[in-house]
Amino acid sequence: MSFFNSIGRSMTRAPRGPKRSPTPTSATFPPEVTSNGSAPPSPVSSPNKPLYLCSPFVEAALVKGNFKTIVMLPKYVDVMEWVAVNIYDFYTNLNEFYGVISECCTQQTCSTMSAGPTLNYTWINQDRKSVNLPAPTYIDYVMTWVQNLLDDEAVFPTKSGQDFAQTFPSTIKHVYRQLLRVFAHIYHAHYHQILHLRSEPHFNSLFAHFLAFGREYELLEMKDVRGAASTPVGIGALWERWRDMGILEG
Repeated sequence: MSFFNSIGRSMTRAPRGPKRSPTPTSATFPPEVTSNGSAPPSPVSSPNKPLYLCSPFVEAALVKGNFKTIVMLPKYVDVMEWVAVNIYDFYTNLNEFYGVISECCTQQTCSTMSAGPTLNYTWINQDRKSVNLPAPTYIDYVMTWVQNLLDDEAVFPTKSGQDFAQTFPSTIKHVYRQLLRVFAHIYHAHYHQILHLRSEPHFNSLFAHFLAFGREYELLEMKDVRGAASTPVGIGALWERWRDMGILEG
């Protein structure tokens, strides 16, 4: 389904109920995943392969099978509401993950917003110029910007009778691109810390859900996932691997 094509159908919606998280949270994690104190299994990899592409980490997940059924629009649910609540969920869960590893993401260790061996994201400042920022500064800007949008009733209305703005789809697409960059940096620079916390099944499932949802509602451009030939995004190879495994659709 195209999220953008749905705009022409209706801009009205039913009253919003309490926000619920469709992504598994810490309350739903299996005890054997979070409480097992044994050392993580040794990866099977080549010397230059990122850990997140190595077995068994690339297969680690809380959700087994294809994510298509998880992201499908439920019957009688407004597509705007469905996108809004999922954006809230992705932001909240990603923010919690970053909060856990943020002490390892400093201006000294992450002087650029890296997402691949040759890729550093830049921020567009108030003068419309691209500037290099340390990763923690870049991520703080992203998360603060998204939080302000979530708190803005004109963007994410919560009261009965309020409708989503015509600009909501384009705004969400920009949000998706920025959240993708935060995922990309964590996978590239901090996946070993995710492994140390034994949280790779949770983080992988969150990201796979994010990718599947973005593709289903046309919020995600594959050029942003893969990057350019000269500056590939590290997670582009992860998307390809999960697609080959049947977790994601092409």
